[in-house]
Order: sequence, then structure tokens, then C-alpha cells
Amino acid sequence: MIIGVPKEIKNNEYRIAMVPSGVRALTENGHQVLTQKSAGEGAGISDTEYADAGAEIIPTAEDVYTAADMIVKVKEPQPSEYDLLKPDQLLFTYLHLAPAPELTKGLLNQGIIGIAYETVQLDNGTLPLLTPMSEIAGKLSVQIAAHYLKKENGGSGVLLGGIPGVKPGHVVILGGGTVGQNAAKIALGMGAQVTLLDISLERLRYLDDVMEGKLILLASNMDNIENAINTADVVVGAVLVPGAKAKKLVTPNMISEMRKGSVMVDVAIDQGGCFETSKTTYFDDPIFFVDGIIHYCVANMPGCVAQTSTFALTNATFPYILKIANSGYKNALYDDIPLQKGLNIYKGKLTNKPVAEAVGIKYIPYESAIRN
Repeated sequence: MIIGVPKEIKNNEYRIAMVPSGVRALTENGHQVLTQKSAGEGAGISDTEYADAGAEIIPTAEDVYTAADMIVKVKEPQPSEYDLLKPDQLLFTYLHLAPAPELTKGLLNQGIIGIAYETVQLDNGTLPLLTPMSEIAGKLSVQIAAHYLKKENGGSGVLLGGIPGVKPGHVVILGGGTVGQNAAKIALGMGAQVTLLDISLERLRYLDDVMEGKLILLASNMDNIENAINTADVVVGAVLVPGAKAKKLVTPNMISEMRKGSVMVDVAIDQGGCFETSKTTYFDDPIFFVDGIIHYCVANMPGCVAQTSTFALTNATFPYILKIANSGYKNALYDDIPLQKGLNIYKGKLTNKPVAEAVGIKYIPYESAIRN
């Protein structure tokens, strides 16, 4: 199989979907890897390293897409990339289609096979290809919030850890999954007071145990959310329903009652965001204000630590890439149910039910789609 690795073109996205060790393993298994020139530089990986591992360095994205059987990326195709995709080509990347009907229609029109990292799901419900980026985004969320709390950045001037004689800042985390747990670790490490809300009492009990009782843990409902964020210096949105649009948990009225200069970080923005006031932002203009409250809604947060993120991501994705290359995508999907759950688009058909419901396009089950 010919595997193509184009350079990412999303705003300030520096990650790459393949590292040299992956190239070496694929070529040793008889496959060909095409890496676009300079694609790894943002992650600290040179063309020479890729070439030494066995990759062919290709000058343009157009040439990579034209020659490849499978395209592996980090982020969803941008509009200028839609027409580079060709019918029956396999695309393996983060897609996040639920809040993006135009992207969904664009990929359906190209007749590709689209497997989304974020909906590959193990039997225990975990998302192995989303988890490493969720860990990074969770940790970054509190670091970023602490930065914007500084007065010169428009914040309230609160130090999250406080000092003896002055109370610490209050961090509220909505969602106790991977993002929420990692945000809580960093917030506690900074010395903040941390309140975390989740709909699962079982998850709250688990977090109480592993965090040794250091968190304030509340059942997630509108009353508890409103009361918690009313005294928050930082709110981290960390909710997730695999494949589906994020539920809106924070209303404009709630935000209007918050303390001015507080910071909201919507990590759920990839799936549409969990604050009603959220809108996607980018690294070159990452924040906006609503009623004096800073909103940070960058959709590719892990991209700012591209070196760590690239290796963390490829550690998780590469076994699936190698399996698809060795077995072919049909056999790989048939043999691997978690990978099968990652199939979102199959030759013009939408095969993920939550995505179909979100974008208003007919859902075709995997078995029916691939049989036809």
C-alpha cells in the first residue's frame, strides 16, 4: 500500500501524522510512504530523518494525494483539500464531523472512505486514539487559563495557587473524563480550589478515590453548574459524547453573572462546544470576550505542543495504520470492531449515527454501506 503523509495546513497546526519509526515499520512490511516536504518540521522532525527511515519526500500535497492509497493526517481536511481527495481513497484522521455539515458533505461528495480517530472505541467505551490528545488538552487548559487570568491579558489578576493569607483561585471543570481528570491534576498541582461536575456518580467516586479527596465533586445538573461557575475564576468545558455534538451546559445568562475577568476554556469546541457563547478560535487570535468573560475556544489545542503531541498521537494511531496497510481496510474493519466504529464515511454514505443525527443526513449502517 502507498501511504501519504501531507503537511497540515490548518491554522497554526504543526503536528504530523507519522514519525520516522512508523515509516521504517511500514517500509519493512513492504509498503511505500510518501511524506510531503517539510511536513515534520513543526514537530522537530526533518526531511532527512524521514528519508533515512525509508520515506520518499514529495514536494507538494497534490502529488501526495494523487499517488497515495491511504492518507493519514492529524486534522480534518480544510476546504482547499477536499478536491485533492479521490474516490475510494482511505482517509484516516480526526474528522469531528458532527458540528461541520459542510465538511461532511464535502467528504461524502468525494467518495472516500473516512475513518475518524475520535470514534474508534474499545469495548469498555474508551477512545484510544482520542485519549492522548485529551490528556494533553486537559493539562493545557489550566495552563492557558492561568495565562489569561493575568491582568495584562484582560483577566481578573487572580493567581490560581494563591499564597498564605490569600485564598487560591477557583477552577470549575465540567466533565470528569480524560480531559477533566487531567485538567484537575494540573489545577490541583497549581494549588487551586477545584470543583468537578459529571453526570456519572460512579465516575465521581472513582475520581474521589484517585484524587485522594482533594476535589469538590458534584453531580452535574443545571443548578449545580450555575452555582459552581458563579464563583469560578476558570471554567473548563470537558464534556464528550463520542461522535455527537457536545451538549450546551453554560448559558449566556450564567456567564453574565460570573466575575469579570474570569476565563472559560472550551475543550469541547471540536464537537461544537459546551458553552452557548462558544465559537471556534485559532492560535493567531485565540480569545474573545462575552460580558467581560474571556473565552478560549481553539479547536486544535494540542497543536501548540506539536512535538509532544505528535509522538503521543502516533503511539496510539500507528498500530491501526499498520493493520490497515497489511490487511487492507475491508479486512481490518471486519476483524477489528473498535476500528469499525471509527468508520464515519464510506463512498458517499454516512455510517456514524450520532454524526448523521447532528448534520441531518441519512444514516447508513456499516454492514449495509460496505456490502453495497
